Amino acid sequence: MGQNEVRQIVVDAILFDMDGTLIDSTPGVLKAWETFSRDYSLGDSLAIAHETHGRRLYDTLKEYCKIDEENKLQEEIDRFENEVILGGPVALPGALALLEQLNSIGAKWTIVTSASNKFAFKALERAGLPQPEVGIITSNDVVRGKPHPDPYQAGASLCKVDAENCLVVEDAVSGIKAGKAAGARVLAVCTSTTKDRLLASEVKPDDIISNLEHIKVVVTTEGHLDIKLPAATH
Repeated sequence: MGQNEVRQIVVDAILFDMDGTLIDSTPGVLKAWETFSRDYSLGDSLAIAHETHGRRLYDTLKEYCKIDEENKLQEEIDRFENEVILGGPVALPGALALLEQLNSIGAKWTIVTSASNKFAFKALERAGLPQPEVGIITSNDVVRGKPHPDPYQAGASLCKVDAENCLVVEDAVSGIKAGKAAGARVLAVCTSTTKDRLLASEVKPDDIISNLEHIKVVVTTEGHLDIKLPAATH
């Protein structure tokens, strides 16, 4: 495909991952894992941060910190997420313009995040991003998190469409797996995972772009979303 060619996708709704796709909370996440690695003697906090990216804290803290007691686990999730918020989540390139565009044309869209409901709304507000009218899907809304299909199936249901007719926008391997498992078309953004790593992994997104800049969406007369992507990232 030529460098200046535009790709087109037609779906009924767009399901966005949050952290790493719409917002960047990397400094806070790295600081939080540094704290928890010290408190629980986990070792290399940077390696753990990369390994757990895109997954629910409920799952990762249970696995890495060996926390089995439910109340203690929820307390530690709150402590971790508070530290991330203090790190100052910011909107990623193109995110604000795209979400505002979707709201202005009445498009069906939502956010499907591995974060808790306490963290997600605070992070979106801190980053200055609008929320979808239908609400969002958080880790509290599903029994199984990414890479299972449940979160994106729930997101499709929230938009009242079939997952097969949705575009999932993701940055993490676990999230791409979840989108594909749900039967959706998956667009990967290289905001946290390089294109080379994505292509070398077992996941196969349908499209890959650098970030959310220069995406254009219109609602067709049939009510579908006609999405035009910028040229492929190199």
